[in-house]
Amino acid sequence: MGNIHTCGPNECIVISGGCCGSTGTNMVSGSWGWAWWFVTDVQRMSLEVMTLNPICDKVETMQGVPLTVTGVAQVKIMKNPELLGIAAEQFLGKRHKEIADTILQTLEGHLRAILGTLTVEEVYKDRDQFATLVRDIASPDVGRMGIEILSFTIKDVYDNVEYLESLGKTQTAVVKRDADIGVAQANRDAGIREAECEKSAMDVKYSTDTKIEDNSRGFKLQKANFDSEVNTAKAEAQLAYELQAAKIQQKIRNEEIQIQVVERRKQIEIEEQEITRKEKELISTVRLPAESEAYKV
Repeated sequence: MGNIHTCGPNECIVISGGCCGSTGTNMVSGSWGWAWWFVTDVQRMSLEVMTLNPICDKVETMQGVPLTVTGVAQVKIMKNPELLGIAAEQFLGKRHKEIADTILQTLEGHLRAILGTLTVEEVYKDRDQFATLVRDIASPDVGRMGIEILSFTIKDVYDNVEYLESLGKTQTAVVKRDADIGVAQANRDAGIREAECEKSAMDVKYSTDTKIEDNSRGFKLQKANFDSEVNTAKAEAQLAYELQAAKIQQKIRNEEIQIQVVERRKQIEIEEQEITRKEKELISTVRLPAESEAYKV
């Protein structure tokens, strides 16, 4: 006869022994298992996450400065069958505190070893990189115990020799100096930029004024050329008009002279006719009567 044993997903049942000389081990998580009375051994092992707080007190860094470093680690037993078997070999039958102490000592050992290879500045300024380094180096060791490091972070870093305080003051002074330099450079750059903008504005204004003057001069020259052409055309037109007028006047004068010549000729003809008439009249009134009287005598 026997019993059915069940467990949730946060624990593991390890069933050892059995009938007919069986020496196998059955590990069940989140399910059930059968255990014979008297011939099997049933033990439970927690798979819940364990929170550890590793502390390294006054550990000298590479520079010989004693630092106290505290961290927070989240670890748990892995559920992979092979690794779960390894964890069972290491921790089965131990209390939760004993398991946590074993893992904590391993983490603190690696934390101390790594801390001795770094400077204070590397530890203090880049805590994430420091924590990642500890996790990467410690993971294989705790992994051989069937433990997985879910997370590891550096909680606090401090010392009793005021090195970090001095470093902070130095950094503050450097930041303040850099800020003052930055402000001075910004003011300088602003002044240079303002001068460049003013120069650019003056260049644009000069270029614009020059273009305006060039356009005005070009307009005036073009207008002068147009005026000259207009005046020349007007002068030529006036001259042509006067010449034409003179020609017309000359033609009129010639025609007047021709009329006068015709009139003179007519007048001469009239005078000649008058002379002829008078001669005929004289002949008729004087000569013929005289001849007649002479004839009579």
